Amino acid sequence: MPTILLHIQNEEPVMGEVDDIPGEQDNLIVIKNPRRRDGKDIAALDPNVTTILYPVHRINFIEILPSSEEEQIIGFVRE
Repeated sequence: MPTILLHIQNEEPVMGEVDDIPGEQDNLIVIKNPRRRDGKDIAALDPNVTTILYPVHRINFIEILPSSEEEQIIGFVRE
């Protein structure tokens, strides 16, 4: 399950997990375990919310964060 950072128009970025990266035909993106970039709760959401839907037309861009396995494989290289 990839972790993403969702940059939404006129709002703070939202971090969470997705089952699949949205395709060009998708109108909504489903975010599981939504939280702020620093891991804190999102103030606008009820504390027990575990999944949110965002309309794709409100999204500026999506960052796909590397998993812990990828971070171990690709590291800093100094020559």
